[in-house]
Amino acid sequence: MFYYLLYPLADKIQFFNLFKYITVRASCAFVFSFIFVLVFWRLAIKHLNKMQIVEKIDMYGHVHLQKLHSAKQGTPTMGGCLIVMAVICAVFLFAKFNVSYIWMIIFLMFSLAGLGFGDDIFKARTGKGLSRTQKLIGQLIIGFLAGVWMVCDKNISTFCSVPFFKSVFIDFGVFYSLWVMFVVCAMSNAVNFTDGLDGLAIGVMIINFLLFAFFAYVAGHRLFADYLFVPYIYNAGELTVLCMAVVGAGLGFLWFNSYPAQVFMGDVGALALGGVLGIVALLIKKEFLLVISGAVFVFEALSVVLQIGSVKLFGQDRKIFKAAPFHHHLQLLGWKEPKIIVRLWIVTIICAVIALITLKLR
Repeated sequence: MFYYLLYPLADKIQFFNLFKYITVRASCAFVFSFIFVLVFWRLAIKHLNKMQIVEKIDMYGHVHLQKLHSAKQGTPTMGGCLIVMAVICAVFLFAKFNVSYIWMIIFLMFSLAGLGFGDDIFKARTGKGLSRTQKLIGQLIIGFLAGVWMVCDKNISTFCSVPFFKSVFIDFGVFYSLWVMFVVCAMSNAVNFTDGLDGLAIGVMIINFLLFAFFAYVAGHRLFADYLFVPYIYNAGELTVLCMAVVGAGLGFLWFNSYPAQVFMGDVGALALGGVLGIVALLIKKEFLLVISGAVFVFEALSVVLQIGSVKLFGQDRKIFKAAPFHHHLQLLGWKEPKIIVRLWIVTIICAVIALITLKLR
């Protein structure tokens, strides 16, 4: 909004010329979303407590884990609503409206947040949320609709680049909507699985969105894109504004979600942010880099799949992990929660640097 209101006044007041630059608007979105969360967190927690939207700890029979997490019983959840609102407001104020995929991302964020909202509400009211099947079907439908939107948009191509190769691309053609559905659903679930310790998921998310803010800026800048041999995506720079809005809101949320957490993100935030990270990677043709930079997310999700598979094949006595997702396995090995969180953040930073290096290792 400010781009359209203030930038036209640059001829009279030179200061407003700043709103022409993506870096300025991205910085403003970062600061705004951070302050938004700090300002409204007390009101949000007050209403969550009033509505009895609080965490009900259920570790599915793991007595030791139940004891470790017992102090978290009754902590307000669904704090992800605050992140989503902060990001939406920041994008509305500082991004351009004439970029079609900005609206598609808002649609995706609202839809996945709505799905997570329903799950959190049912969990708070009845002790049980949506079933895995119901949640998966919802994610698949939303991901597929986003894929159809992208296929129908003439400004969005259906190929993706391959890390470590300058000229290797995979064109999904008419099957691109299925690829989008898979990536969105996979990332949405991966973030949801990781959201089990205080500040773990949002910390890993901040690092990844910071990295993809840089990738988006490079992809939207013709000179940088040509120099680094990455696909130039017209208007991709606007995604930098969105990514930095998530970073700002995430840092604001981490202020209260860090150990010991005063509020939890809930599915409303985890599903929405995971899906948005996936769609941003798709739009700038860097979805394969998510496997590297988001290695913690990927391994957390993989640990759940492997655990379920091992139990079905060999029974409870031959499980691969003591518990899944992987962060609970580390807890049962005796690692303290803050140590697990910080070490997985460190791993994410290292993976993000490796993903960054791939721009030149080709």
